Amino acid sequence: MSRPVLGITCCNRQIGSEAAQSVMDRYVRAAMTFADASALLAPAIPELMDLDEVAARLDGLLLTGSPSNIETARYGEAAPDAAGPFDPGRDAVALGLIEAMVAKGKPVFGICRGFQEINVAFGGTLARDVGAAEALAHHAPADVDLEGMFSHRHEVSLAPEGVLAKASGSDRMMVNSVHYQGVERLGRDLMVEARAPDGLVEAVSARIGGASILAVQWHPEWRTQEDAASQLVFRLLGRALRGERLETTA
Repeated sequence: MSRPVLGITCCNRQIGSEAAQSVMDRYVRAAMTFADASALLAPAIPELMDLDEVAARLDGLLLTGSPSNIETARYGEAAPDAAGPFDPGRDAVALGLIEAMVAKGKPVFGICRGFQEINVAFGGTLARDVGAAEALAHHAPADVDLEGMFSHRHEVSLAPEGVLAKASGSDRMMVNSVHYQGVERLGRDLMVEARAPDGLVEAVSARIGGASILAVQWHPEWRTQEDAASQLVFRLLGRALRGERLETTA
């Protein structure tokens, strides 16, 4: 039996003097390995993408993390310089694909920026500078290396009725934390799956029509092979890609 086909979002990047479509290898490898899926990359080139046509060919969608932020005008704010960098092509493709996939009853998963895209797609808003020194640190100090950045961790509490709690059999999870933005107002129809100790929403889920939605603010694609909780996120993705509705205990 052939494996389901997962669409994975790209970002616009500059490599030398050329524009490039880019996604970090770790997202693709973790998803293909632990969700047991084939994968196709979705370019962030909205003027050349027929999003309904693309969604029809996919079994599910993974919205990846990125150094860029969603343009604040997308959730009703003027765009201050401090909120960048931005990638409007990524915004258009990601938000459009969320809408198209949900309309077709297909699963959508999000990681970091992808988590924030799902919140914005459902009418939510984002807060900036959530890792302020006087509060819980949601990111490592700016001068650490890549390993140090992704090693920064804190605990999250899992909603008792949620997908993650049911699948893990636990009410808590240790996660890495690599973000400067987070949920301010939760999008409609989204259920809180996890919160940080300071109350910030760290994961959401929804079941809309036939579409299962699950998104996390942390990075389960980082060293996935070393962390059972990270593997769980992608195994849930694999189940959703095969038509299983991710049920809660609610």
